[in-house]
Amino acid sequence: MGEGADGGIEVRAQSAGAGLQWLAAHAWPLWLKHGVDWQRRAFHEHLDPASLECRAGFRRLRVAARQTYVFSTAAARGLGGSREAVTLGLEFLQGPARLADGGFAWRFDLDNRPIDQTRDLYDHAFVLLAFATAAGVVGAETMRGDAVALADYIETNFRHPQGGYAESIPAKLPRRQNPHMHLLEAMLAASEAFGEEAFFARAAQLVDLFLDRMFQPAEEALPELFDAALAPLRDSGRFAVEPGHHYEWVWLLDRYARRADALGKPVQPGLTAVRDALFEFANRHAISPCGLVVNSTWSDGKAADGGFRLWPQTERLKAEAQRGRLAAAGVAAALGGLQRHMAGVRPGLWIERMDAAMQAAADPAPATSLYHLTAALTDDAVMALTA
Repeated sequence: MGEGADGGIEVRAQSAGAGLQWLAAHAWPLWLKHGVDWQRRAFHEHLDPASLECRAGFRRLRVAARQTYVFSTAAARGLGGSREAVTLGLEFLQGPARLADGGFAWRFDLDNRPIDQTRDLYDHAFVLLAFATAAGVVGAETMRGDAVALADYIETNFRHPQGGYAESIPAKLPRRQNPHMHLLEAMLAASEAFGEEAFFARAAQLVDLFLDRMFQPAEEALPELFDAALAPLRDSGRFAVEPGHHYEWVWLLDRYARRADALGKPVQPGLTAVRDALFEFANRHAISPCGLVVNSTWSDGKAADGGFRLWPQTERLKAEAQRGRLAAAGVAAALGGLQRHMAGVRPGLWIERMDAAMQAAADPAPATSLYHLTAALTDDAVMALTA
C-alpha cells in the first residue's frame, strides 16, 4: 500500500503504512483547517469538494462526538493543532449539547443552541466513545466522571423492558441493532480507557444480547430492524442485511474477546462460530464483481441495494485484518475497494456514494465518515499488515 500521486491510498507491495500517512498528511490537516468552525466553536457537517465549504444550516450531536474521537486519535499521533480541536469538541459536548437531565440534545442551530432535544441512543454511544478516546489526550481522570455519568444515564434512561436499549427518548420504532453495536464499541473503549468494571460488564451484556436475540442462526445473518420485542422485521420471510455491519461486528467481537482475555474473563460459548458466520455471509453475498461491498442484501443472499458507500469498505478492512495469517489477500482486496472511493478527488476527501455502475454521486464529503476512515486506518491489526 502506498500513496498515489493524487494523495489517495494505493495498493502496492512493500508498503509502508500509507493509510496512516494519508490521514496525517492529508485528511486530518484538511479537516482541522476547514472542518472546524473555530469562530463558533463547533464542527461542520460536511465539506464541499470544490469550495471546501459547509452549507448545512444545522449541527448534529454525532458529528461533534465523532470529530472529537477523530482529533483525539490524531492528537495521540502527534498532529499539531489537534489538541485544540479536542478541547473545542469537549467544550461543545460538556456545554451546549448537555441537557439538564444529563442526556444530550440531538440537533443544534449554527449558534450551537439545541433545536431538537430528542435523546438518541446511537449518538449517546458516540459521546461515550468521544469521552473515552479524549481520555488519552486530556487524561483519564479528567474524563472519568463524564464517562461514568453517561454510562449510568444510558443504563437508567434507555433500558428497554423487552431487552436491550430503546432507540431514543421519546421512544420510537423500529428498533435497530446499530445503536447497540456502537454502544458495545463505546463500552469497550471506556473499559480500556478507565478500567471500570461496569464498562466491561455492560459490554458483556451487549454481546449476550447480540448472540441470544439479534443474530439469526437459521440464516447465519444479522437483521437491521426489529419490532418492540426484538423480533426481526421480515418481508416475505426474509430480512434486510447491511453487510458492512456484519464486518463491524466481526471486528467488535474480536476486540471484545481480546479485552476479556486481558481481564481474565471467559467469552461466551459460540462467539467464534457466530463471528465466522457473519464474515462468511458478507464475503459470500456482498462483494460485487468490481470488488466493493454493496450497501445491502436480503438474508437469503439476494441483492437489495447494489450501490456502494464508503463505510462498508472501511469495515471490511478492519474485519479482514483480524484473520491473522489468512488476512493478507483479504486486506489487499479491501484496500483496493477503499481506493476506488478516493480516486480522482482532492487529497483528504473521498467519494461517499457510488451507484451500482460505480458512478459517483455529487455529494459533499460528510464529516461523520472521517470516523470510519480513522478507525480503520489506525487499527492495530490493519497497520500491522500494511507496515
